[in-house]
Amino acid sequence: MRPFEGVKILDFTWLGVGPLTVNYFNYYGATTIKVESALRPDPFRISTPYKEGQIGPETSYGFHHAHPTKAMCVTLNMKHPKAKEIAERLIQWADIVTDNFTPGTMEKWGLGYEDLKKIKPEIIMMRTCMHGQTGPLARQPGLGFVLTAISGLAPITGWPDRPPSGQYFAFTDFVAPLFNAVCLMAALDYRRRTGKGQCLDMAQHESVLRCVGPLLLDSVVNRREPTPKGNRFDYAAPHGIYRCKGEDRWCAIAVFSDEEWESFCRVIGNPVWTKEPKFHTLLGRKENEDELDKFVEGWTSQRSAEEVMALMQGAGVGAGLAANIKDVVENPQLKHYGCYQALEHPYMGKVPIYNPPGFNLSKAPHERASPPVLGEHNEYVYTKLIGLPDEAFVQLMGEGVFD
Repeated sequence: MRPFEGVKILDFTWLGVGPLTVNYFNYYGATTIKVESALRPDPFRISTPYKEGQIGPETSYGFHHAHPTKAMCVTLNMKHPKAKEIAERLIQWADIVTDNFTPGTMEKWGLGYEDLKKIKPEIIMMRTCMHGQTGPLARQPGLGFVLTAISGLAPITGWPDRPPSGQYFAFTDFVAPLFNAVCLMAALDYRRRTGKGQCLDMAQHESVLRCVGPLLLDSVVNRREPTPKGNRFDYAAPHGIYRCKGEDRWCAIAVFSDEEWESFCRVIGNPVWTKEPKFHTLLGRKENEDELDKFVEGWTSQRSAEEVMALMQGAGVGAGLAANIKDVVENPQLKHYGCYQALEHPYMGKVPIYNPPGFNLSKAPHERASPPVLGEHNEYVYTKLIGLPDEAFVQLMGEGVFD
């Protein structure tokens, strides 16, 4: 058996953090019903890039990336007065209910934790939003881009002489799910031992502050505010991404210790400038880093990024190709792991689906699948799982309950 076989999840989440949390359970046996609305589907369904540029709720690569698991999808219009009764029947079926809406949304529908406990006392509810359910900022809505900024990450990302650049994507969307999943597993274990459910109030802001812990300590203790440093690091030099031979090709190099510096010098042939006293110590290299970087790039620019990486790694110096997407797709190590698997989708044909990030279980293989189509499992879930008579299902459908 896989670890979460028999666990049933009713998933009201959308976009990144919620689905990426639930995926861990889906990979290893959980049965999940994703609740959407055809009137307001998961925004990821209409996010770029699209299959062959065709805009539609089933052609977004973003949605596929966030939902590479075997889950069911139903549509339910929670604004309809008859939707609450259907939701309650789904809750009776579930072990876990998840939401990542702005606080107050589930309560507005009569589906807050106190409401859920009346329906099923042992229910586990996981709520994951930007600031949590309580406090002066709790009702402030926001997505990962905003959260990344207010967590202190955006102002320190960029170059000293330019405005902050921020991260390319919602960095926090890939941090918060790790905390959410561990807490959900703990809640399942607690219920197994005690028979009691609980509500997990997972403030994503709190989770992400772990990423700036040392900077917070430095600010509190030393009253120092961090500033953008580009690719530089206080305890290494050279430390950067250096231009290589070819169009837009780069390689990262990081030299931390004197031993690594000596190895670096041997790799590049011990040119005269490496013997200058100002480069003999880390402090000296940091004080003359602009000049050092020009010397390093003078050597890397005459070689391919792959050659630079291989030579440096062979000498025990940290180095890595600054990979573009083509490099990632063709990476032999990722192919060895089976990182991408092409699966058939009814609207997109064969689509590469990403592997579970970070781990594989030796005795319980994970299961991947193409994402569900919007409302694909309405009839099965509503008539088979929660037992609506066919006539009632058809009538409610006609009334717009399942829009």
